[in-house]
Amino acid sequence: MARIAGVDIPREKRVVISLTYIFGIGNTTAKKVLADAGVSEDARVRDLTEDELNKIREQIDKYKVEGDLRRETSLNIKRLMEIGSYRGIRHRRGLPVRGQHTKNNARTRKGPRKTVANKKK
Repeated sequence: MARIAGVDIPREKRVVISLTYIFGIGNTTAKKVLADAGVSEDARVRDLTEDELNKIREQIDKYKVEGDLRRETSLNIKRLMEIGSYRGIRHRRGLPVRGQHTKNNARTRKGPRKTVANKKK
């Protein structure tokens, strides 16, 4: 497996797909990185030379990925919670942050239903 930004990317997949295994790099960024590095998107990771891998690593170093990005995201959420903003309060309570309705849905954020005794319509 090739190791880029501390992540083992899959060898059998195309380079553009395997780069998306790195946190902070999606499809668009992966294509941009490969274009700047001068590597074909259709090449498989196993077929890349060490020189091409180094070019890709240099391009990815320009972006904030993996640990640094996760740290920054968590610090941003922590800051919102500390200043007591609406979004911070929603984070603290484990409710949807971006204005979604919670009467029927929002099960991803709220978790499994907690049944209440004698609650009938």
